[in-house]
Amino acid sequence: MRRWNSMWVPALAAAYALLAFAPGARADKAKDGFSELTVDQVQALLDKKDASVFDNNSKERWQESHLPGAKWVAFNGVKAQDLPQDKDRKLVFYCANEH
Repeated sequence: MRRWNSMWVPALAAAYALLAFAPGARADKAKDGFSELTVDQVQALLDKKDASVFDNNSKERWQESHLPGAKWVAFNGVKAQDLPQDKDRKLVFYCANEH
């Protein structure tokens, strides 16, 4: 298992679930194109530069620590211009809220 940089470990440690909208997401858990991902699955996507990552925590928490390259977006205010133009790109959203 890959070691996480201690600067952004709190963002992952607090994350209850990581959600991704991805074509072909695991069928057993997929609902409306969303599924849970493990830390290792997210790391694989990041290593391949195969996804865009979004932090839905408070802006203050994002400023303290976040996954490298994660863009902050308000959980209740994601806009089309926040998302990549490539409609087939995988999107990973995470936050510390277990719901």
